Formats: sequence, structure tokens, C-alpha cells
Amino acid sequence: MATPTLDKVEAEAAASPYITVTFRIRRFNPEVSDQAEWQDFQIEIDPKERVLDGLHKIKWNLDGTLTFRRSCAHGICGSDAMRINGKNRLACKTLIKDINPEKPITVEAIKGLTVMKDLVVDMEPFFQAYRDVMPFLVTKGNEPTRERRQSPEDRERFDDTTKCILCAACTSSCPVFWNDGQYFGPAAIVNAHRFIFDSRDEAGEQRLEILNDKDGVWRCRTTFNCTDACPRGIEVTKAIQEVKRALITRRF
Repeated sequence: MATPTLDKVEAEAAASPYITVTFRIRRFNPEVSDQAEWQDFQIEIDPKERVLDGLHKIKWNLDGTLTFRRSCAHGICGSDAMRINGKNRLACKTLIKDINPEKPITVEAIKGLTVMKDLVVDMEPFFQAYRDVMPFLVTKGNEPTRERRQSPEDRERFDDTTKCILCAACTSSCPVFWNDGQYFGPAAIVNAHRFIFDSRDEAGEQRLEILNDKDGVWRCRTTFNCTDACPRGIEVTKAIQEVKRALITRRF
């Protein structure tokens, strides 16, 4: 077998798609310190790979103590929401090449929820708000003998808000939620919207009354952070305004 020449080795290296990228990660370990600190990692990665791939390289090859959530890795489960370069994103949907890899890529936990370790936050307050808005179909009577039918037009009325994957990107981008954890938050309101406007449901009034609370929809300041942060493209702010409008018009 011929030995590769120096020119060939250099040419192959020049053609390599890999680049050196610095990940600057906000680390927190309550067993070590009560203060978080930034830590840099340098890795070789293809720009077409994702931030999640970079985190895997760090955890598997450089520091096994790095802690973060991920599951499906395809933007469906929503478990790997985090702040990447100051914006809420899904690590599995964010390509290295799309976030200026020439500068350090900053990665930190989403805001407004208690950080448990590194990029993992306590999601219980978020899910409690979700449970509080009754995110399920409520009907009367016994089980039907056939499916509960609905026209395409009625289904389209709440189609946008069925896309929520409960990643918390919208809620943890909301400045009201940052300052007051009692606020239901955009995700809970989106999931209430999904059933309030479902023609088959019979608990719309009850959900509206829940969201009429001082910690409900009236806390929204319409900053559009939630809409910008949603990885599924849901018009979150619009949904919140529609719930507000429903509360107002039901009184007339």
C-alpha cells in the first residue's frame, strides 16, 4: 500500500468539514458550590451538526459530569430547550453554522425555573400550571359509540395551538414569568386555548374563569418573546389575545 504524501495529507485536512468551536457553558453543581460559573470547551465539529451533537461530544469525550436533558433529538419531545447565545432554542434543532461558530457558543439553562444542575431545571412549576388549566377534553355522558366528529373548519380554529410540545421555551422567555413564578405562563395558556376553542369540549367557561385569575392572561404584556421563542412556530401571543378577547366578549 502506498504511503500518503505530505501534500495529500494536507489537502485532505484542508478539505475536512470540521472546524474548531468553543462551547461556553454555564455550569452549576449544588454539591460543589452555590454559585454558577462559565466553563469553556473546545471541540472539532462539522458546522452542519447541531448544538446537541456538540454537547454530546463534550459529555462523552471531555467531561462526563455535564448534565442536560434530551430524548428524541428530533424536535418532538421538547426536553432539550436551553438558552443558546441568549435565545431560547431546542439544542437538537439548532445548527452550529446558524449561530456564528467563529465566536464562543454560549449555552445556559432556561430562565425563570430553578436550576438543579448545569442545564437541567425544575420543571414542576411549569407542569403544575399546565395541569391547572385542565388540558384535556371534557364532555358529558357516557363513552360515545363512535368518534366525536368535528368539521374541518372547527378543527382549524385551534389547529395552531395543538402543536405545543411543552418544551417551556415560550414560558421561560417571558419577562413576567421571570419576575413572578405565579404567572401561568404562555405554554399553559396555549394549552387552555387548544380546548377552549374546541367545539367538542364543554369546559371552556371553566378554563376561562381559571385564566381570569390575577395570575392568568391579564399578566401578559404582549412583548412577543414567547412567539419568537417557540420552536414549533406557534403564534403564542395571538393565542393569548384570543383568550383575553373571549373573556371580554362572554360578558356581553
